Amino acid sequence: MLRVAHYLNQFFGGLGAEEQANVPPEVREGPVGPGRALAALLGAEGGVISTLICGDNFFNEQADSAHAAVRVWLREVRPSLVVAGPAFAAGRYGSACAQVCALAEELGIPAVTGMHPENPGRLVYQQAYVVPTSRTAAGMAAALRDMLALGRKLAAGGQVGPAEVEGYLPRGRRLPGDRGMPGAERAVEMLVAKLAGRPYRTEIPVAGYDRVPPAPPVPDLRQATLALATTGAIVPRGNPDHLRRCSETRWVRYSLDGREALSSAEFECVHGGFYNVPASENPNLVLPLDAVRTLQREGAFARLLDVYLTTTGNDMRLADCQRNGREMARTLREAGVDAALLVAT
Repeated sequence: MLRVAHYLNQFFGGLGAEEQANVPPEVREGPVGPGRALAALLGAEGGVISTLICGDNFFNEQADSAHAAVRVWLREVRPSLVVAGPAFAAGRYGSACAQVCALAEELGIPAVTGMHPENPGRLVYQQAYVVPTSRTAAGMAAALRDMLALGRKLAAGGQVGPAEVEGYLPRGRRLPGDRGMPGAERAVEMLVAKLAGRPYRTEIPVAGYDRVPPAPPVPDLRQATLALATTGAIVPRGNPDHLRRCSETRWVRYSLDGREALSSAEFECVHGGFYNVPASENPNLVLPLDAVRTLQREGAFARLLDVYLTTTGNDMRLADCQRNGREMARTLREAGVDAALLVAT
């Protein structure tokens, strides 16, 4: 019988959203939330015997305490498989799921999780078995099905095949195996296909990394025009351009003309990737107009651009990040800006 221990964050565990992101680990008997669907997939084959729920902030900010709780949980429950998530594109959740998998494997317990391929949590423990998922929980059913299929093989203790065969994301490991043709012949075959313009697939994909040289220093900041930009989604009250809480593809600009600071009566934070109430109560925490005006009066720089640029950095695709960055930079250059203060969250 397959005894599954399931890890969930505070949202999928039913405790709440960002306002509950600091809750400590809490153990529940049996399945919770998406664990019920997981239990249904298991059927008579096994069951979800225990669920550990923890806030995303707690797990990542108080890692020692979170890790200790996971170890105690797993030693007491003694599962035959650990399922973490799925986390989809949520970075903090993905980080926690990767750490849970690492802790399980330290104890000799097979573990599997699910994430969108761009989830930064994959970098936390690259040896984790990660099933690719959609960006959002709309793909929950497919994610649980695929995670369980891989989890069954891991729990059985048999040989798990390559990522491209078994359906998990590559773990950066190269293992010996028989491909049916010597490497030289395969290389020539790929080269001929490439020269002929036919599709081919490399056996050793190399990730491309952008080389972004740092901008040259501003010669004299006291004579410079400065601009404010943020990925923290600070917008006028009512969110007139309907900036999304996550997965945004656009950026917008709003006026700062005549303002010495941002008031909570006129501005708010709509970012969905952190507990944004303090930022709505004092928008200057994310877009520090009050501090920048003080520096301007002290002569630290000459002029502040009378608009600021903003977007929601939470769960934005890399392609959209690159496009938005180029557009924002071009806008600032055309406005005669010498330097920008980009405030992230």
